[in-house]
Amino acid sequence: MSLPTIWVFGDQLNREIGALATATPTTHQILMIESSAKISSRRWHVQRAHFIVASMRKFANELRDAGFQVDYRHAPSMSEGLRDHVAEFRPDEVLVTEPNSYASRMLVNKLNVRVVRSDQFLCHPSEYQAFLGSRKSIKMEDFYRWQRKRLVVLMNGDEPVGDRWNFDEENRQPPPKTGHDRWPQPHTYALDETDQAVVETVRGNCWGEFPIGQWATTRQGALERLAFFVEHVLPVFGEHEDAMLKSNWHLAHSLLSPYLNNGLLLPGEVVEAAESAFREGKVPLNSAEGFIRQIIGWREYIWNCYWQWMPDYAEMNALGATRELPPMFTDISKTKMACMTSVLTGVNSRAYSHHIERLMVLGNFALISGINPQQLTQWMWNSYVDAAEWVMVPNIIGMSQYADGGMLATKPYASGGAYIDRMSDHCKGCAYDRKKRTGSDACPFTVLYWDFFLRHQDRFVKNPRVARQVRAAQQLQDSDELQVTAVSILRKLDNGEL
Repeated sequence: MSLPTIWVFGDQLNREIGALATATPTTHQILMIESSAKISSRRWHVQRAHFIVASMRKFANELRDAGFQVDYRHAPSMSEGLRDHVAEFRPDEVLVTEPNSYASRMLVNKLNVRVVRSDQFLCHPSEYQAFLGSRKSIKMEDFYRWQRKRLVVLMNGDEPVGDRWNFDEENRQPPPKTGHDRWPQPHTYALDETDQAVVETVRGNCWGEFPIGQWATTRQGALERLAFFVEHVLPVFGEHEDAMLKSNWHLAHSLLSPYLNNGLLLPGEVVEAAESAFREGKVPLNSAEGFIRQIIGWREYIWNCYWQWMPDYAEMNALGATRELPPMFTDISKTKMACMTSVLTGVNSRAYSHHIERLMVLGNFALISGINPQQLTQWMWNSYVDAAEWVMVPNIIGMSQYADGGMLATKPYASGGAYIDRMSDHCKGCAYDRKKRTGSDACPFTVLYWDFFLRHQDRFVKNPRVARQVRAAQQLQDSDELQVTAVSILRKLDNGEL
């Protein structure tokens, strides 16, 4: 018999998480498993695969440097890796921190391991259940305010700093006409031997442009990115949070989600850094509050919705959307739409686009086109460096595609070309005219937006948040011609000719 083993998953890369928090080199040994089945299970974006695997290998090295005995095992599958580790090292017991995905929790429940409660998030599902109590309905804003109070974040006693809970209205400005280089350029790092070896490991079944050091793969690198964001970017985070620019992919977004999602950063330390900068007068309140709301509000709310509704939630399709994922999602040459081209090019280049591009360009287009929500979820899961099932399923099934019938969002996030034009610089010079509803050069967003509400008018005319849009669609004088145009657009979309 030997020391107990702590089995660390690839999205738990932090010494302060769960079972690792009290571990020492004299009390525990470490197991990490790089599963070839997982790597080869689908066509990942190469930067996503590299980020996950390189971060794991470097974390294992950091644990070794700290004196731990680490069995970093390459195995056909997670269960086989565990079996072989137990056979070789004969640990007293195997501990694992609660995994972050439903499938992984089902796996560890079948194995002879001891599961330790996770504190990787600021609100454990058991705490969330206590918050729910007897509530019949829940809004994210209610949860966010509860989080602010119990975590004592941006509070003056029992009241919010600034006497307002939410400064979202100040954070929705369209992109500025000039000065598109006002936001600091993100840092990159030089790839090392580990990075190069990982690329060689994963490249065979991947797509997208190779890593250039855009995404840090160590704890130290993630902390440097956090410090850079708080000092140089957070002060201007707020105003243009919802803007989109083809000439600037990052604007004032934090780019910290990959590190939060794999454990290189913890939400508490990120929130503390942002609040401290505000308290020191370095960051305006609207920027600090808007960013903190993303962390302790939306992120934690999505996490808990995932655990509340899985596993059936992932397969929901309330709007009966059955269109196959169009060719443009895997071949950018298959569209002339400027906004889609810009966002998809960014995904190919960086395995990333910011949240408004995900929701109001890619997600919006998938919604009004009737694309199958499970196929969209799989594509985003494969494509984004910060993807995780707990993130993707609620955000896409619920927020983006309304496939849950309104369990998460109170309205479908559908919009036409006017929104894209107001919040971006994509429409100028596009092959399509965002003001046109009919004709060969009519904007697909504009046409499909109205067609979407006509297709689903019986459902949404009863929804007070979008009933006016439904009635407006019903009153369009050219509705018959618009629907003919929609059929033509969708045929071109399926054929890769849009």
